Amino acid sequence: MRSRLFPITDDHIHFDPKNGRGVEAAKDFLHAGGTHMFLVSKPSWSFGIEPVSGDDYRKVFDETLRVAAAIRETGLVVFPILGVHPAEITRLSERMPLAAATRIMKEGLDCAAEYVRDGRAVALKSGRPHYEVAPEIFSASNEVLSHALELAAGCRCALQIHAESGPCADVVTMAEAAGMNPGRVIKHYGSPDTPLHPSLVARHEAVPLMAKERRPFTMESDFMDENSRPGAVTGPKSVPRITKKLFEAGEITEEDCYRIHGDTVEKVYGVKISL
Repeated sequence: MRSRLFPITDDHIHFDPKNGRGVEAAKDFLHAGGTHMFLVSKPSWSFGIEPVSGDDYRKVFDETLRVAAAIRETGLVVFPILGVHPAEITRLSERMPLAAATRIMKEGLDCAAEYVRDGRAVALKSGRPHYEVAPEIFSASNEVLSHALELAAGCRCALQIHAESGPCADVVTMAEAAGMNPGRVIKHYGSPDTPLHPSLVARHEAVPLMAKERRPFTMESDFMDENSRPGAVTGPKSVPRITKKLFEAGEITEEDCYRIHGDTVEKVYGVKISL
Protein backbone atom coordinates (compact mmCIF):
# COMPACT_ATOMS: atom_id res chain seq x y z
CA MET A 1 0.00 0.00 0.00
CA ARG A 2 3.03 2.28 -0.32
CA SER A 3 1.38 3.82 -3.38
CA ARG A 4 -1.30 5.34 -1.12
CA LEU A 5 -4.20 4.65 -3.46
CA PHE A 6 -6.54 5.44 -0.60
CA PRO A 7 -6.28 6.28 3.12
CA ILE A 8 -5.84 3.53 5.69
CA THR A 9 -7.16 4.47 9.12
CA ASP A 10 -6.74 2.52 12.36
CA ASP A 11 -9.69 3.43 14.56
CA HIS A 12 -8.20 2.26 17.87
CA ILE A 13 -4.49 1.88 18.53
CA HIS A 14 -2.01 2.52 21.34
CA PHE A 15 1.69 3.36 21.31
CA ASP A 16 3.65 3.27 24.54
CA PRO A 17 7.37 4.23 24.58
CA LYS A 18 7.59 3.27 28.28
CA ASN A 19 6.22 -0.26 28.07
CA GLY A 20 6.50 -0.98 24.35
CA ARG A 21 8.17 0.12 21.11
CA GLY A 22 6.54 3.51 20.76
CA VAL A 23 7.30 5.40 17.55
CA GLU A 24 9.14 2.41 16.08
CA ALA A 25 5.89 0.41 16.18
CA ALA A 26 4.06 3.35 14.58
CA LYS A 27 6.59 3.20 11.74
CA ASP A 28 5.50 -0.39 11.13
CA PHE A 29 1.96 0.92 10.55
CA LEU A 30 3.32 3.60 8.21
CA HIS A 31 5.51 1.25 6.18
CA ALA A 32 2.64 -1.21 5.78
CA GLY A 33 0.59 1.55 4.15
CA GLY A 34 -1.17 3.17 7.11
CA THR A 35 -1.94 6.87 6.84
CA HIS A 36 -4.22 7.89 9.73
CA MET A 37 -4.80 6.66 13.26
CA PHE A 38 -6.86 7.32 16.35
CA LEU A 39 -4.40 7.15 19.23
CA VAL A 40 -6.34 6.16 22.34
CA SER A 41 -5.11 6.97 25.85
CA LYS A 42 -4.08 3.98 27.95
CA PRO A 43 -5.19 3.20 31.53
CA SER A 44 -3.55 5.11 34.36
CA TRP A 45 -1.77 2.02 35.66
CA SER A 46 0.20 1.76 32.41
CA PHE A 47 2.14 4.76 33.66
CA GLY A 48 2.26 3.77 37.33
CA ILE A 49 -0.35 6.38 38.25
CA GLU A 50 -2.83 5.75 41.06
CA PRO A 51 -5.42 8.53 40.71
CA VAL A 52 -6.78 10.21 43.80
CA SER A 53 -8.50 12.97 41.83
CA GLY A 54 -9.69 13.59 38.31
CA ASP A 55 -6.74 15.90 37.69
CA ASP A 56 -4.36 12.95 37.99
CA TYR A 57 -5.56 11.76 34.59
CA ARG A 58 -3.99 14.83 33.01
CA LYS A 59 -0.65 13.02 33.29
CA VAL A 60 -2.07 10.22 31.12
CA PHE A 61 -3.55 12.67 28.63
CA ASP A 62 -0.40 14.78 28.37
CA GLU A 63 1.70 11.67 27.76
CA THR A 64 -0.74 10.56 25.04
CA LEU A 65 -0.40 13.95 23.34
CA ARG A 66 3.40 13.78 23.62
CA VAL A 67 3.40 10.40 21.90
CA ALA A 68 1.01 11.72 19.24
CA ALA A 69 3.38 14.60 18.47
CA ALA A 70 6.33 12.21 18.12
CA ILE A 71 4.38 9.95 15.77
CA ARG A 72 3.36 12.89 13.59
CA GLU A 73 7.05 13.44 12.89
CA THR A 74 6.92 10.23 10.79
CA GLY A 75 4.31 11.75 8.47
CA LEU A 76 1.31 9.95 9.94
CA VAL A 77 -1.89 11.80 10.80
CA VAL A 78 -2.75 11.22 14.46
CA PHE A 79 -6.09 11.96 16.11
CA PRO A 80 -5.92 11.64 19.92
CA ILE A 81 -8.83 10.14 21.87
CA LEU A 82 -8.73 10.77 25.62
CA GLY A 83 -10.73 9.35 28.48
CA VAL A 84 -10.90 7.01 31.44
CA HIS A 85 -10.70 3.27 30.87
CA PRO A 86 -13.81 1.60 32.33
CA ALA A 87 -11.69 -1.01 34.15
CA GLU A 88 -10.36 1.80 36.33
CA ILE A 89 -13.45 1.44 38.49
CA THR A 90 -12.35 -1.99 39.67
CA ARG A 91 -8.91 -0.81 40.75
CA LEU A 92 -10.17 2.41 42.28
CA SER A 93 -12.95 0.75 44.27
CA GLU A 94 -10.40 -1.63 45.82
CA ARG A 95 -8.77 1.29 47.64
CA MET A 96 -11.66 3.71 48.17
CA PRO A 97 -15.49 3.75 48.43
CA LEU A 98 -17.32 3.14 45.17
CA ALA A 99 -18.87 6.61 45.28
CA ALA A 100 -15.41 8.17 45.42
CA ALA A 101 -14.17 5.98 42.55
CA THR A 102 -17.16 7.02 40.46
CA ARG A 103 -16.56 10.68 41.21
CA ILE A 104 -12.87 10.50 40.28
CA MET A 105 -13.64 8.81 36.96
CA LYS A 106 -16.24 11.45 36.12
CA GLU A 107 -13.79 14.19 37.03
CA GLY A 108 -11.20 12.54 34.81
CA LEU A 109 -13.66 12.64 31.94
CA ASP A 110 -14.32 16.31 32.69
CA CYS A 111 -10.59 16.89 32.22
CA ALA A 112 -10.56 14.94 28.96
CA ALA A 113 -13.44 17.06 27.69
CA GLU A 114 -11.31 20.18 28.25
CA TYR A 115 -8.72 18.76 25.84
CA VAL A 116 -11.44 18.15 23.25
CA ARG A 117 -12.88 21.62 23.62
CA ASP A 118 -9.50 23.27 23.09
CA GLY A 119 -8.75 21.13 20.05
CA ARG A 120 -5.99 18.92 21.47
CA ALA A 121 -8.12 15.77 21.17
CA VAL A 122 -10.92 14.82 18.78
CA ALA A 123 -13.05 12.44 20.86
CA LEU A 124 -13.65 10.95 24.29
CA LYS A 125 -13.28 7.41 25.62
CA SER A 126 -15.37 5.66 28.27
CA GLY A 127 -17.50 2.52 28.66
CA ARG A 128 -18.07 -0.13 31.27
CA PRO A 129 -16.19 -3.29 32.31
CA HIS A 130 -16.03 -6.01 29.66
CA TYR A 131 -15.86 -8.63 32.41
CA GLU A 132 -18.39 -9.72 35.03
CA VAL A 133 -18.73 -7.32 37.96
CA ALA A 134 -21.02 -6.90 40.94
CA PRO A 135 -24.36 -5.15 40.22
CA GLU A 136 -23.31 -2.04 42.13
CA ILE A 137 -20.11 -1.77 40.05
CA PHE A 138 -22.09 -2.14 36.84
CA SER A 139 -24.57 0.52 37.95
CA ALA A 140 -21.77 2.92 38.87
CA SER A 141 -20.09 2.24 35.52
CA ASN A 142 -23.28 3.15 33.70
CA GLU A 143 -23.36 6.38 35.70
CA VAL A 144 -19.84 7.17 34.47
CA LEU A 145 -20.78 6.21 30.92
CA SER A 146 -23.86 8.44 31.01
CA HIS A 147 -21.64 11.31 32.14
CA ALA A 148 -19.30 10.64 29.23
CA LEU A 149 -22.23 10.66 26.82
CA GLU A 150 -23.38 14.02 28.19
CA LEU A 151 -19.88 15.44 27.84
CA ALA A 152 -19.56 14.18 24.27
CA ALA A 153 -22.92 15.69 23.40
CA GLY A 154 -21.81 18.99 24.91
CA CYS A 155 -18.48 18.90 23.07
CA ARG A 156 -20.21 17.75 19.87
CA CYS A 157 -17.62 15.01 19.55
CA ALA A 158 -17.62 11.24 19.16
CA LEU A 159 -17.30 8.81 22.06
CA GLN A 160 -15.48 5.49 21.88
CA ILE A 161 -16.69 2.91 24.37
CA HIS A 162 -14.98 -0.20 25.69
CA ALA A 163 -17.66 -2.56 26.99
CA GLU A 164 -18.84 -6.15 27.13
CA SER A 165 -19.14 -8.26 23.98
CA GLY A 166 -22.39 -7.99 22.07
CA PRO A 167 -24.59 -5.18 20.77
CA CYS A 168 -24.81 -3.01 23.92
CA ALA A 169 -28.21 -1.91 22.63
CA ASP A 170 -29.12 -0.21 25.91
CA VAL A 171 -26.43 2.40 25.23
CA VAL A 172 -28.63 3.78 22.44
CA THR A 173 -31.24 4.78 25.01
CA MET A 174 -28.54 6.19 27.28
CA ALA A 175 -27.10 8.21 24.38
CA GLU A 176 -30.48 9.60 23.38
CA ALA A 177 -31.20 10.59 26.98
CA ALA A 178 -27.89 12.48 27.01
CA GLY A 179 -28.64 14.23 23.71
CA MET A 180 -25.94 12.21 21.94
CA ASN A 181 -26.27 10.77 18.44
CA PRO A 182 -25.84 6.96 18.84
CA GLY A 183 -24.19 6.89 15.43
CA ARG A 184 -21.28 8.80 16.93
CA VAL A 185 -20.88 6.32 19.78
CA ILE A 186 -18.20 3.91 18.59
CA LYS A 187 -18.26 0.36 19.95
CA HIS A 188 -14.57 -0.45 20.19
CA TYR A 189 -13.88 -4.12 19.40
CA GLY A 190 -17.39 -4.07 17.99
CA SER A 191 -19.59 -6.57 16.22
CA PRO A 192 -21.99 -6.29 13.27
CA ASP A 193 -25.04 -6.64 15.54
CA THR A 194 -24.50 -3.40 17.46
CA PRO A 195 -26.85 -0.46 16.82
CA LEU A 196 -23.92 1.79 17.74
CA HIS A 197 -21.12 2.47 15.27
CA PRO A 198 -19.02 -0.71 15.02
CA SER A 199 -15.24 -0.52 14.99
CA LEU A 200 -14.24 -4.00 13.86
CA VAL A 201 -10.91 -5.63 14.59
CA ALA A 202 -9.25 -5.84 11.17
CA ARG A 203 -9.36 -9.64 11.03
CA HIS A 204 -13.14 -9.75 11.68
CA GLU A 205 -14.76 -12.10 9.17
CA ALA A 206 -17.68 -9.71 8.61
CA VAL A 207 -15.56 -6.98 6.98
CA PRO A 208 -16.08 -8.07 3.33
CA LEU A 209 -19.84 -8.60 3.72
CA MET A 210 -20.41 -5.34 5.58
CA ALA A 211 -18.41 -3.52 2.90
CA LYS A 212 -20.49 -5.14 0.16
CA GLU A 213 -23.68 -4.10 1.96
CA ARG A 214 -22.25 -0.58 2.34
CA ARG A 215 -22.89 -0.67 6.07
CA PRO A 216 -20.92 1.94 8.02
CA PHE A 217 -18.03 0.59 10.06
CA THR A 218 -14.38 1.31 10.72
CA MET A 219 -11.37 -0.96 11.28
CA GLU A 220 -8.98 -1.19 14.21
CA SER A 221 -6.00 -3.18 15.45
CA ASP A 222 -6.36 -2.51 19.19
CA PHE A 223 -2.58 -2.82 19.24
CA MET A 224 -1.50 -2.50 22.89
CA ASP A 225 2.24 -1.88 22.37
CA GLU A 226 3.32 -3.75 25.49
CA ASN A 227 6.56 -5.72 25.44
CA SER A 228 5.02 -8.21 27.86
CA ARG A 229 2.31 -8.98 25.26
CA PRO A 230 3.86 -8.44 21.82
CA GLY A 231 1.29 -8.25 19.04
CA ALA A 232 -1.73 -7.98 21.34
CA VAL A 233 -4.51 -7.61 20.31
CA THR A 234 -3.23 -7.55 16.74
CA GLY A 235 -0.05 -5.99 15.41
CA PRO A 236 0.31 -2.40 14.17
CA LYS A 237 0.49 -3.59 10.56
CA SER A 238 -2.83 -5.47 10.70
CA VAL A 239 -5.24 -2.81 9.41
CA PRO A 240 -3.20 -1.85 6.32
CA ARG A 241 -2.14 -5.43 5.62
CA ILE A 242 -5.64 -6.89 5.84
CA THR A 243 -7.13 -4.00 3.87
CA LYS A 244 -4.53 -4.61 1.16
CA LYS A 245 -5.16 -8.37 1.19
CA LEU A 246 -8.94 -7.94 0.85
CA PHE A 247 -8.53 -5.32 -1.88
CA GLU A 248 -6.10 -7.39 -3.94
CA ALA A 249 -8.34 -10.46 -3.58
CA GLY A 250 -11.31 -8.49 -4.92
CA GLU A 251 -13.26 -8.87 -1.68
CA ILE A 252 -13.47 -5.11 -1.22
CA THR A 253 -13.23 -2.38 -3.85
CA GLU A 254 -11.32 0.88 -3.97
CA GLU A 255 -14.62 2.64 -3.32
CA ASP A 256 -15.11 0.45 -0.23
CA CYS A 257 -11.67 1.41 1.02
CA TYR A 258 -12.37 5.11 0.65
CA ARG A 259 -15.69 4.70 2.43
CA ILE A 260 -14.32 2.61 5.33
CA HIS A 261 -11.11 4.54 5.91
CA GLY A 262 -12.19 8.01 4.79
CA ASP A 263 -15.84 8.95 4.37
CA THR A 264 -17.17 6.98 7.34
CA VAL A 265 -14.38 8.22 9.60
CA GLU A 266 -15.15 11.81 8.65
CA LYS A 267 -18.87 11.40 9.36
CA VAL A 268 -18.42 9.70 12.73
CA TYR A 269 -15.57 11.81 14.11
CA GLY A 270 -15.98 15.12 12.31
CA VAL A 271 -12.37 15.10 11.12
CA LYS A 272 -10.88 15.50 7.65
CA ILE A 273 -9.22 12.49 6.00
CA SER A 274 -6.99 13.34 3.04
CA LEU A 275 -3.81 12.04 1.47
